[in-house]
Order: sequence, then structure tokens, then C-alpha cells
Amino acid sequence: MTPTPAPTLTWAELRDLKCAELEGAADGWGRSSNRADAARDRIEQQLLTGLRDTQEGEAAQAAVARLRQLGRNFQYVYTECGLLRTTLNSLAHEMRTQQRALKEALDDAAALKFTVGADGSVTYPAAGEALVDGAPLRGGTATSNGLPGLVPPSGLVAPNPNAAKARDIADRVAGAVRAAAEIDWRYAGILRRLKAEEGLKVPDATWRDAAGDAAAVRDAAGAYLKDAIPHDASPAERRDWWAGLTQEQREEYLAVYPDQIGNLDGIPALIRDAANRDNLRLLIGELEGRDDERSATRLAGLREIDRQLGAETAPGMPPMLLLGVSDEGNGRAIVSYGNPDTARNVAAYVPGLNTSLDEDFATNDLKRARDTAIATREIDPSSATIAWLGYDAPQFLDGTDSFAVMGNEQAEAGGKSFGRFVGGIAATNVHEDPHMTAIGHSYGSRTVGAATQQDGGISGVDDIVLVGSPGVGVDRAEDLGVGKDHVFVGAAENDLVTKVPSQLQGKMAAMTGPVGYVVGGLVDRDSDDLWFGKDPASEAFGARRFRTDDGPPVVTGGFAAHSQYFDRGGVDPASADSIAMIAAGKADRVKVEEPR
Repeated sequence: MTPTPAPTLTWAELRDLKCAELEGAADGWGRSSNRADAARDRIEQQLLTGLRDTQEGEAAQAAVARLRQLGRNFQYVYTECGLLRTTLNSLAHEMRTQQRALKEALDDAAALKFTVGADGSVTYPAAGEALVDGAPLRGGTATSNGLPGLVPPSGLVAPNPNAAKARDIADRVAGAVRAAAEIDWRYAGILRRLKAEEGLKVPDATWRDAAGDAAAVRDAAGAYLKDAIPHDASPAERRDWWAGLTQEQREEYLAVYPDQIGNLDGIPALIRDAANRDNLRLLIGELEGRDDERSATRLAGLREIDRQLGAETAPGMPPMLLLGVSDEGNGRAIVSYGNPDTARNVAAYVPGLNTSLDEDFATNDLKRARDTAIATREIDPSSATIAWLGYDAPQFLDGTDSFAVMGNEQAEAGGKSFGRFVGGIAATNVHEDPHMTAIGHSYGSRTVGAATQQDGGISGVDDIVLVGSPGVGVDRAEDLGVGKDHVFVGAAENDLVTKVPSQLQGKMAAMTGPVGYVVGGLVDRDSDDLWFGKDPASEAFGARRFRTDDGPPVVTGGFAAHSQYFDRGGVDPASADSIAMIAAGKADRVKVEEPR
């Protein structure tokens, strides 16, 4: 670690420092950042759309590619200028703190009629009385001991009562100057680092540098911005916090903490999307510089999400919003098709086993949410569907984590996060009582079940859809807190996940083999117990079961039946249509079938 150089600042220079000029410079960089953001928005919302609508051919495609690159260049300018603004504002904020400390010390010296020298020493007048002749004790000069607040042994204290006061003032002056010099040195290093490479193209390597720039500014600006982010507040309190910020404060948070603002439940959807699009570029830049398998997997998923965000949106298609993204755990990504803040109907889909932030999620899981959104909007245009990967789903055939699918721990943790997320959507939605649906697939249904068991239940959710479920952690639909008539289940005949043995069968089989498995099955007389409780498709559970295609037999199709519930292009789209009707608030149209 490089040591901080000795202070070269004097207390007079600290006193006379014009922090308003630093803030004025910050405002200038802020205006540049805003202009770059406006230019990026014009390229993406106007120029690209107009070009796609009116031009075809190779020349048009080349122009589109160049405009996209130009848009990303403006995005980089927006990010870097925003970092400069926050750096200068944070520098002014910290310097003002030391100026206040210095002023208090100087005011105390003036009140006591002490004189503060140019070197920080403090001269004090005669005071007190000598023990022998009662004459006033001579004055003197005190210097800082370098350790503010330390009281020297009594034997070293001068008899003049002003001496200790002068020493304290000298220490405070020196402490303020020393701290200001450290602040100046620290921010000078950050400002030197905020320098773009020459050239018009902004490759991933440059975004990797930008990620490092953002990290440095975050470290420096902690007291100025980060400490005020209401991480422990409710979604409604976070919504109100954001609404109470000035426009400049919002811009600074978006520039320096896109990762935190973009993933904070209770922040409006369009704000989260803007923050996460910037955070996405920073994450891609970070991962681009790594060569391990995990980073390569994450990078492929992020690149596919980035491609989809920049792709042409056909007329009538729902807009794609990025409500969350991070490299935490197995990766996080929350994508909405439609604006969940303005839609009357909002559905959130929780994927399950083997889901992580990879190319498969970005291709297949997002397609399920997009197809559901399209189908739902055909019933009610005021609808949005969200793919929510906000937890670590178990990864089968992934070392020791393979056993996680048999446990509740990841579902419980995911349920808490999912509950907070839907609470945030409920808080920011403009409708007084939006219709909200939670959709759990596979282990994701267990996660949804866990969310319903949190204090207060699952906020704002009216209907629950469970497909391909191995159980949800409760034995009755009514225990999910929305009323049993609002719990819907899809279970394909050839989906083995909906027929997994009960934990009793599994434990007895582990102890005594096939005999124990059979005995465990006999104990469950109606064969309606699954690994995580009653079979949601069973009569005992009490949910409404909707029709699904049987799916291909296991011998020929493997686990294909487990993945077809959202497929509108299959042999029988009944399941996908039912999910869309429930999400659109038209559950009364759903055709139900007999439970198991």
C-alpha cells in the first residue's frame, strides 16, 4: 500500500478553499453526462427505430451497427462524466467537513484571545497566579502533539491554565489540515484515473477500466452517497426516499451506484432499467478480463441479454426492461416484458432447477416470460410478465450443490428475496390494486411457496400458478394465503418432477433399498405425497388443476415434458393459454380438470 505523502496544505489554504468552485465544476460534468445520455437515448429511440422502419439491405444493417456503437460510446461518456461529477462533489463534501472542524478550532482560539500562527502553533497569553508571588503565569506557544485528544502526563503540563487549551486547539488545527491533505491526495489519484483512451471506439477493455473507475469512486464517495441508500427499509420507504431526492442526487446515484439502485426493490421500473443497462456494460467489462469457466458462462448470458436489449422490437411487442442484474452467486437477472409500474396485470415467473445466469437462461427462460407476456397482452394489453432469477436455484450435477435440490435452504432464501421483489412492484405500481400473479416452475414453485410463508404473506399477489412442481412446502392450497380458488396447478402426465417420491420414501429407500421405497409408498396410501409435501395436483392439496399436454414419454423424450408448460407452439397450447388467462385476471375462463 502506497503511504500518504506528508501534508503540504496549510490551515490558511484549507480555510480559504472555495468548495463551491469544485461543485460548480461538478455541475459542468453533470451537464455533459446528461447531454451524452440524451444523445444515447435519441440514437436508440429515434434514429435506430427510424432506420429500421424505412431502410433495408446491407448498407442499412451497417448503419444500424455503427449507430449502436455510437450509442454505446455515448453511454461510456455518460458514465465517466457522471463519475467525475460525483468525485468532485464528494471531494467538496469531505473538504467542507474539515473546513468546519478548522473553523471551530479557530473560533475557539479567537474567543480565548489566542493567536494561531502560520505553522499551526497557538500562542496563548499570561494567566493564572504563581504559587510564590501570585504574579500572572507567563504565556507561551503550544504545538500539536500529532495525536488529537491525547492528554500528556500531568508532570509535563505547563502551569499556565491556557497551555492545555492551546495544545488542544493546535491539535485540532493540525488534525483538520492532515485529514484535508489526505483527502486531496486520495481524490487526486481518482481524478488522474478518470481519463478515457484516445479513439472513437469503446471496446470491452475500456468498459473494464470504467468498472474499475466506478469502484474507486464508490470507495471514495461512501460517506457522501452510499451511506444514505436505504438498504434496510421497506419497498414503500425506498420508493419515497427516491421520490424525495433532487434530480442531481438521482443522477449521481445512477452514475456511481447503478448496481445498487438497479437492484433495489421499491425503485421505479424505468429507473431500475436505466441503472441496470449501465451496470450490464460494467459487468461485461469486468468479466471480459477473466478466463475462468464461471466468468465465461456468466459473460455468455450477459451478452445474450445485452443483444436482446439492443434488438429491434416489433410493433405491438412488449418493451423489455432490465429490473436486476448482478454477478452474485449463480448470477442474478430480472427481466420484464412490459412496464410493471403501469400495467394492471403483473406476473412474475420464478424458474427452478439448474437455472443460472447463462446463455440457456437468457435464451429459454426469457422466452417463456416473453411468450407469456405476448399471450397475456392479447387478453389485456395492460399486462407485464417478469422472469425473476433473483436467487440461487439448485444446480443438479454440480458437485455438492447437486444435493441442494433435495433441501429447503435455497428455496427459503429465494422466497424472502422474491417476497421483497413483488412487494417492491406493488409499491411502485400506479394502480391502486393491480392484479399480480406469482408463477413457480419446478423448484421455483417451492420458492414461491416459501415466499408465501414469510410474515405478512406474499405482498400484493392475487393468484399463484404452480407448474412442474415437486411440492411447495405446504400441504393445502389454502395455506398459500391467497385462497385455494386462486391457486392453479399444471402437472403433465409424463413430467417426472411432479411424481418424485416423498421424503419418507427416499429416506426408507436409502436405509433398506427397494423394500423401504415400497413400504414408504404404502404409508402414503393415496400416493399424493411428494418430496416437498402434498402433490399440488392432488385432490388432497385442493388447488385448481388446469389441462396440460401429457408430453413425450420419458423413454423417448427424457425430461422434455417438464419444460413444455409455457410452449404455445406445441401440440397442445392449453397450459400456456391457461397461464396467460390467469395472469390477465381472467381465471374464470380457465378449463380445469380432475385432480390426481
